[in-house]
Amino acid sequence: MSERKILTDYVYQIVASLVQNGVEDVVISPGSRSTPLAYAFASTKELNLYRQVDERSAAFFALGLAKSKGKPVVLLCTSGTAAANYYPAIVEAKYARVPLVVITADRPHELREVGAPQAINQIDLYGNHVKWFAEFPIPDDNSVTLPFVERHIVRVVNIAKTHPLGPVHINIPFREPLLIDFQNELPKRSFLASFNGTITPHYEAMKALSSIIKETRRGIIVIGELALGTKLEYLWSFIRKVQWPVLVESLSNMRANIPEDCKQYVIATYDALLKSDEFKKLAVCDTVIRFGAQPVSKFLTIFLMESKPKNYIVIDEDPMFRDSTSVSTHFIHATIESWLEEMIIQSTINESYFTLWKTADDIAKKHILAYTQHEKDEGAFVRYLLEQLPEKSDLFVSSSMPIRDIDTFLLPTSKDIQIFANRGANGIDGVISTAFGFSKGRENRKTYLLIGDLAALHDINAFLLTRYQPCNMTIFVLNNDGGGIFSYLSQATVKEYYEDLFGTPTALKFQDVANMYGMDYLLINHFDEKEKIFEKGDKPLRLIEIRTNRNENVQAHRKLWQHINSELKEWLL
Repeated sequence: MSERKILTDYVYQIVASLVQNGVEDVVISPGSRSTPLAYAFASTKELNLYRQVDERSAAFFALGLAKSKGKPVVLLCTSGTAAANYYPAIVEAKYARVPLVVITADRPHELREVGAPQAINQIDLYGNHVKWFAEFPIPDDNSVTLPFVERHIVRVVNIAKTHPLGPVHINIPFREPLLIDFQNELPKRSFLASFNGTITPHYEAMKALSSIIKETRRGIIVIGELALGTKLEYLWSFIRKVQWPVLVESLSNMRANIPEDCKQYVIATYDALLKSDEFKKLAVCDTVIRFGAQPVSKFLTIFLMESKPKNYIVIDEDPMFRDSTSVSTHFIHATIESWLEEMIIQSTINESYFTLWKTADDIAKKHILAYTQHEKDEGAFVRYLLEQLPEKSDLFVSSSMPIRDIDTFLLPTSKDIQIFANRGANGIDGVISTAFGFSKGRENRKTYLLIGDLAALHDINAFLLTRYQPCNMTIFVLNNDGGGIFSYLSQATVKEYYEDLFGTPTALKFQDVANMYGMDYLLINHFDEKEKIFEKGDKPLRLIEIRTNRNENVQAHRKLWQHINSELKEWLL
């Protein structure tokens, strides 16, 4: 058998096994050593192919695509530093629990660590930031190679999509020559099927949970960002039976499209409420039940750490359950499934405790609803955006200040809008790329991106994606000329070196970026111009630069919290 035939059969076996195990999307960056697989992917009609020359951006694009679909997406790059550029997105995928199949092409063993060009040590390159690493054999005509490759791909995909979801890394060495013969059909499978299960709690766990709920007079449910593919109806059913206040983070996507009979339980303003010492004293609870990740709110975290509930139950799909407070008392290993509907629950919540949360929430909501009437800062723009987003909209949000503003200003609504962000490692890198990937996975909905100026500049190369595949997105850049979040932190109290080390102004404007990539551009200098934001543009890509002032932002936000705190104090005392 010729070397070309051996190589062709090898790469098409990999592709066939990926397709047969549910992979639909591949993101490729150009390079020589990955040529055989790139050809095989490109010639396979069952796959959606995406391209990006910048590997760092490509990895975040794949992350966004996998996040939107809840399915593994394949990444392919050549050897050397190309593979190292995937690292930030892989870190995010691990901690955000997003399934990726990362394939790095490599030099053959005789060219490793001997001074050959574009050769680095790619074995276990991503360490424990991937769920599994596998080094594939060099293509050969041994009778066991292709059956092994087929089954190893089955393992790879199943590991990536088994809870907790996450990235898997395959390193594949290729010798030259690197050309293959294109095939019209994929090879038939010899491995027929694999079946994944759900994680259902043991009867004793469900019994203990029911017992704790029955004994609790003062309890809250906390819902953070949920696992991809979570069916919210199971949680709503559980909430109806428990009848406790539910502290709902924006990223849970349970502040929007709320069932009518569940609206009374949803508490969206808990971050503002827990800034009040008077309210915190009265809100101390016996039991906390948390689903999903720990929410963004620092003040919720402080509240839990200070109050140390008698029962703090974490329900998580990963045995390495998340609890940065170190006050959890119970862990239930489970995914959110029908077992929540099947539980027999007797709620004995203290009515006055429930009323405390609801009345306080109403007070805070009143001030937030009135915010745009007298403030014109970033918060006012965010509140306006949330009010005006059309039905079936997705808003992707950068870390740092934008996600905190969303958490503050997104109030419960019956509209179908959903919020997403990279909150695994909470970085500001790769946000535009992730949003582009996310939008490609949900083209039946309109995607918007809310991002700060530094995060946008950090990922300007993302716009290269628009030169290789059609993209449709509106980008809101909140330009306060620097790192706005530091204005709220203790660093802002030290004037020496503040602007050099934390404020980091650039004085850059975004119109040139929009012109370079052929986007519609709109500059908003004042809040009074806000109605222009949702005017229909001529192009599928819109970049709207909203210029704001860091000091004004801080003052307006603190004034809001002071108003809420003052009315709470007057009511409670």
